[in-house]
Amino acid sequence: MAVLASGSPDHARYGVHTIRDDNKDNPMSYQKLEQHQQQLHRLSHLSAICGWDQAAMMPEGGNEARAEAMAELGVLIHGKRTAPELGDWIAAAEGEALDATQRANLHEIKRQWQDASLLPGELVEALSLAGSKCEHAWRRQRKENDWAGFAPNLEEVVRLSREVARLRAEALGVRPYDAMLALYEPGMTSARLDQIFGDLTSWLPDLIQRVSERQKSDVILTPKGPFPIPTQQALGQEVMGLLGFDFAHGRLDVSSHPFCGGVPTDVRITTRYNEQEFVSSLMGIVHETGHARYEQGLPRALLGQPVAEARSMGIHESQSLFCEMQLGHHPAFLSLIAPRIRAHFGAQDALAPANLEKLYNRVEPGFIRVDADEVTYPAHVILRYELERDLMEGRIEVADIPELWDAKMQQWLGLSTKGNYQNGCMQDIHWTDGSFGYFPSYTLGAMYAAQLRFALERELGDMGTLVASGRLPEIFGWLGRHIWSQGSLHGTDELIRRATGEALNPQWLRKHLEQRYLK
Repeated sequence: MAVLASGSPDHARYGVHTIRDDNKDNPMSYQKLEQHQQQLHRLSHLSAICGWDQAAMMPEGGNEARAEAMAELGVLIHGKRTAPELGDWIAAAEGEALDATQRANLHEIKRQWQDASLLPGELVEALSLAGSKCEHAWRRQRKENDWAGFAPNLEEVVRLSREVARLRAEALGVRPYDAMLALYEPGMTSARLDQIFGDLTSWLPDLIQRVSERQKSDVILTPKGPFPIPTQQALGQEVMGLLGFDFAHGRLDVSSHPFCGGVPTDVRITTRYNEQEFVSSLMGIVHETGHARYEQGLPRALLGQPVAEARSMGIHESQSLFCEMQLGHHPAFLSLIAPRIRAHFGAQDALAPANLEKLYNRVEPGFIRVDADEVTYPAHVILRYELERDLMEGRIEVADIPELWDAKMQQWLGLSTKGNYQNGCMQDIHWTDGSFGYFPSYTLGAMYAAQLRFALERELGDMGTLVASGRLPEIFGWLGRHIWSQGSLHGTDELIRRATGEALNPQWLRKHLEQRYLK
């Protein structure tokens, strides 16, 4: 059950209330907007659960009908997001007497309305259909290393996504990629990203080399399997409970690509299993539980309103990476779960806390982003960022991706993916549905997570001591107060400034990595 004591605000604390006019037949414009948003929230709930089912439960033969149904639902949602009367309601609401929370909500309503109004319904439907087709085929094509079959579907998704980028860019007066980036990271630009990632690239390659050299002499025992999937599932759920996941409002399932979906009152997370090793799936579950705790901790009193939604994908990733890397890979946490691991898989030296620490903190360049250690992980993100930026701005085409991917992998990690599409440019799901602009969120999230951890320790004390003394609820309570309960009441920079005392500072990630891997 949830361990968060202060994750959801109450009406008194934030002054949340619905403005109502004494004339019931003539509600104020802000009230109309609230009611409209509740309808949108319910439709989005249906869409989210349909998407989860498509990825986790739906039989192969259901895809075509499901794609058409979801596209129809997407058009319906888009139509409600762009309803003609919304502009008048928003303009009128801006002149009404609203409190600070309502002002923040109105700002988010207006931003989302303006975003949606830039796109015609036909384009939304076409991209939904192309994305469903591409993603569904990708599940089989990736297993078969079938780039030739995958590329035409991706080309159609890219074509439609470029049209989205063009329309958004022209309306907003920004670069095409920045127009897509704003969908996931409002306020972020590629110019700022280039500066942030430029700082990262100035020290990361040297750090990777130094840590690799330092770990050369480590003796790491490999846990001996097999590790039955039902046992892995039971262990994963036990660790989720330890992390405070609320099973009354969520569940764990299996999919080709791990994800967290659903809505705050019904959170769905998935992972994938390998009977020959449990290490990656367990931490995948910890990662997705971080996402889920954020969703479950969003302000329930405001549920259904944009102000109660996650602030950005970077902030969302900060919560999953805080849970996985700052907490999950911490020696104290590994010592905490080691007895649980041995209880499920039996006693063996490889499952001792000291060996688990070496296993989970091993720095070794690899092909798969989701399995990468936290030192090499940013290289995977920068590679994808550079490719998707150039794709959206027409500097490269889909046909160029495999060769460029191989070159960047060799440059960053000394690995070649030539001909290895399965573990190269076909490994991720994000581009299949047109989620261009999403990838930077992962490394921004790692930076936010590190910054939050040091701020938390200034207030509560050392993370290891907190974990060892059974104070996990205090850690999540701190995140609940400073991040989860705030929803989208503030912009990203302001949210982080309020939580840590400053806006995003990449040097906290560097400090964290050097402390953990070069101590």
